[in-house]
Parts: sequence; structure tokens; C-alpha cells
Amino acid sequence: MQEGQNRKTSSLSILAIAGVEPYQEKPGEEYMNEAQLAHFKRILEAWRNQLRDEVDRTVSHMQDEAANFPDPVDRAAQEEEFSLELRNRDRERKLIKKIEKTLKKVEDEDFGYCESCGVEIGIRRLEARPTADLCIDCKTLAEIREKQMTG
Repeated sequence: MQEGQNRKTSSLSILAIAGVEPYQEKPGEEYMNEAQLAHFKRILEAWRNQLRDEVDRTVSHMQDEAANFPDPVDRAAQEEEFSLELRNRDRERKLIKKIEKTLKKVEDEDFGYCESCGVEIGIRRLEARPTADLCIDCKTLAEIREKQMTG
């Protein structure tokens, strides 16, 4: 139940960052039409911009907070904090690259279809995870295989 709540919150957070409402499909509407592509382009661009702002804030924060503490414990605590921030920013930089790759797919109108089997990924799944490139079935199979490999 908690995991489902986190996913729902995450989806709403991404939509909130973009300042958009969940997409309301019309009966008989073609999948990944211009309106849907524009919807996801707005979401992806807003998410990318928010992540870039975070990276910029981290750099400013680290420059402002950098101090040469004479106490080794204080210095170690600061270095640990900076290390954690840098790891988070590195993760965000990788996510920005994935977002940019996804934006290219939107631009090429090759967005929203599973890279493994070719079926529609689905509007709700893409709103929850706009960079998803596998349908839920293929993603589940990939996770099962990964668990079997790692043991």
C-alpha cells in the first residue's frame, strides 16, 4: 500500500512541477496524437528545468558552505554532506540525460511505445514515469530476470 501511495505522490509531483493536470483522454482519441505529445513535452521540459535548478542550487550551496574547519570531525561531516549531495546531483544529471533522450523521442513522434514489444505504454504510466520505455509487462519481466541474475 505504501509503495502505491509513493508512486501516486511521485506522479502527482511530476505533474505539479510541470503545472499540468492529468491528461483527459477523449473517447476514440488516437494514442500519442499532437495534444498528448505536447502534454508530455511540457511535463518533460518542466522536470528537466527543475532538475537543472537543483544542480545549480547545489553548486551555490557548496560554494557558500565550503569552510576549512580546524576540527577533523567537523571537516569530515562537511565532506560527507558534500559527498552525498554530489551523488544525488550525479543521479539527477543522469536523469536529465534520460529526459533529453525522451524529449528527442517525443520530437520524433516515437514516444509512448514499449521498446521491447512495441505496445502502447499508456498515458497514466507515462504520467507517473515520463521516461518509461517499457510497458508494465516487459518492465515486470525485466525486474524478475534481474532478481534471478542477482540472486
